[in-house]
Amino acid sequence: MDFRVTLRSTIAVALLSAAAPLAFAQATSTTESVPAAPAQGTPAPAAPAAPKFPTPDPKNFTAAQPTKEVVDAFLKASWGYDPQRVWQVEAIEKTPAPGISKVVVYVASQQNAQQVATLVFFVTPDGQHLISNDVLPFGAHPYQEARQMLQAQANGPSKGGASKDVELVEFADFQCPHCKEAQPTIARLLTDFPNAHFVFQNYPLEGIHPEAFKAAAFGTCVAKLNGNDAFFKYADATFENQANLTPTGAEQALSDAVTKAGADPSKVAACAATPETKAAVEGSVKLAQSLDVNQTPWLFINGRGLPVNAVPYATLKQIVAYQMQLDK
Repeated sequence: MDFRVTLRSTIAVALLSAAAPLAFAQATSTTESVPAAPAQGTPAPAAPAAPKFPTPDPKNFTAAQPTKEVVDAFLKASWGYDPQRVWQVEAIEKTPAPGISKVVVYVASQQNAQQVATLVFFVTPDGQHLISNDVLPFGAHPYQEARQMLQAQANGPSKGGASKDVELVEFADFQCPHCKEAQPTIARLLTDFPNAHFVFQNYPLEGIHPEAFKAAAFGTCVAKLNGNDAFFKYADATFENQANLTPTGAEQALSDAVTKAGADPSKVAACAATPETKAAVEGSVKLAQSLDVNQTPWLFINGRGLPVNAVPYATLKQIVAYQMQLDK
């Protein structure tokens, strides 16, 4: 495993999705096999030694905030799903920029004591954000603000449990190939967590997908006129026929998807052309932007955002289970 990755991938993926190289290394196989018994007379391999970090030097803790306890709470919120991951806060230092602190953390795996990574990030004066080559939420409850925002504003088509105690919110673009690839993963999650409340939010990336906004508008109207069940039939059909979302083929492809959903194509097309529908899609886009979503598909698990396709399913399932426990 290699920890020499950018802070963006280490924190945005490792902290937000908790899918650092440690997790990827543990999920390289989709099946497990029982190892062969050692040959007679061959001693069994010794248990891996626990990582030994250097003793922190008190001189490296010169900043008043964040405290070591807050950093540990943040890392536990982000990494606590993985019992193999261990860390130690090595330094919390003042910087020349007033109020901005530098945090240094050593990270390792119980299974590989020899490889220790150094994670470095900066914390803003208000203690609410960390800075690497991006700005990300920080604190003992780093995902709470996003969770509350989504509970209040994520108003797209939904399915699953009625309670928002466990809420999965996907921001997706109907013309995005990676979004199409993510749908079986989403379906699998909802099978494994049947009480989870799932919300689909449109995030058409018009700059690269010129038919995505129209597809989102049609979907919005299918849900409005025929309900959530019809919307998800429409979504499945639209993703399935994604290759035909072209300037010349989109109208027919979307009409076919509407028909498969049991809705009236002419009524849906008329609804999709209204200012109200345009405003609804734009509202979903603004919600994504306010949450700093900059790619699709993007999945929030109780406010914890992650690039769903970048996370092995076993790890994704661990994250959902951990968030359920954490947010009780």
